[in-house]
Amino acid sequence: MKKVILTLCLFVFSLSLYSQEPLKFLGIPIDGTKKEMGAKLIAKGYEYDKVLDAYIGEFNGTNVFINIQTVNNKVWRLAIVDKNGTNETNVKIRFNNLFDQFSNNGKYFLVGGEKVLDSERLSYEITVNNKRYQASFAPLKNPLGGSVWYMIGEQYGEYRIVMFYENANNAANGDDL
Repeated sequence: MKKVILTLCLFVFSLSLYSQEPLKFLGIPIDGTKKEMGAKLIAKGYEYDKVLDAYIGEFNGTNVFINIQTVNNKVWRLAIVDKNGTNETNVKIRFNNLFDQFSNNGKYFLVGGEKVLDSERLSYEITVNNKRYQASFAPLKNPLGGSVWYMIGEQYGEYRIVMFYENANNAANGDDL
């Protein structure tokens, strides 16, 4: 009987450790310090731009800027922004392709959002109706530990995808208030 209880306790303990694994970006845990994360991005081939305080490279076939955001010197999230702006049609295609890629990836499940309809007039909806186009996915392994979400950003008539890989365990929780 003791063996069964001990085995069960070890199983529950190992399961809890496994579920605490932070979300990963390119196999890199969204955790540690900004300096540590930066070194790992450089090891993956990204270049650091001191003026922008961002890392530049390619992600999922698109040239991007990556900004490391921290809370109490711990990496909270990565913000990945398309380097080049585009028009409404192309950003809808990119948004919907990402939606399909995440939906068909066995590591994530949809939390919220939907594809952008071809008939949507982004410029009108964003500026007049303050509509926000976004989708959110959580990892199957640890749904409470983080999320990946992305949105369409508009600036000066150009559109970009802005994506976030977040570690919920390192997010601000009001302790500093």
